[in-house]
Amino acid sequence: MEHNCNIHIGQLIREQLKADQRGASWLAREIGCSRNHIYKVFRKSSLEGELLLRISLAMNFNFFQYYTAEFIEGMKQRIGG
Repeated sequence: MEHNCNIHIGQLIREQLKADQRGASWLAREIGCSRNHIYKVFRKSSLEGELLLRISLAMNFNFFQYYTAEFIEGMKQRIGG
């Protein structure tokens, strides 16, 4: 089944970090990786679930909500709603 997802999760993480007035170094420390890895995350349109969960917990922000909204919209289109 083909699905076009319009979510660029890396960009959304970067935007939320900025809104929280935090930087890549802070997030890297929180999830135990390098700052360079965080910059790579910013460029990714998708992430593995475990990494996204770690980021969500560190930032106290549910990034999975974007996928839930995309799923609901897709279901509405499928059923004609």
